[in-house]
Amino acid sequence: MKSKKRVWIIAIGLICIAIFINLLKKDLWDENEVLSIGQSVEAINLSDVTPFDWDVVYSFNPYTPKDYIYETVGYKWDTISETVNEGMNQIVFLKDGKVVCYLYGYPENNGYGISLESENYKDAGYMLNIKDDLNFQVERSDNVVYLRN
Repeated sequence: MKSKKRVWIIAIGLICIAIFINLLKKDLWDENEVLSIGQSVEAINLSDVTPFDWDVVYSFNPYTPKDYIYETVGYKWDTISETVNEGMNQIVFLKDGKVVCYLYGYPENNGYGISLESENYKDAGYMLNIKDDLNFQVERSDNVVYLRN
């Protein structure tokens, strides 16, 4: 009887440890970030400042509902937030249909903003493919770097 109890205690302990480790682990989209850009740079290719592999990037307009974003990218993840004001970034980078980087918030808080505009406009935002023209002009204002195409 004691050995069954001991096995249960060990099993529950291992499950608790696994859950704790999983809670501490950052998701891939939280770890990937856009690189900083030097002060003298005036133009840049988006792929040069994204040190992770991606094949599609979406930029959603403010107030776009989560469900629409999930439907558009074809992937649902739990840490998405809806933008609550004009001027906020909501950008999703995907590789093989999976989110690899998620940028959210005000450019002033993030230190950078990315303005994606392309021929590929969907109902609530823009989409660029890694094969598209990814050249952006670099603009600076109040210690914030803006990438505009």
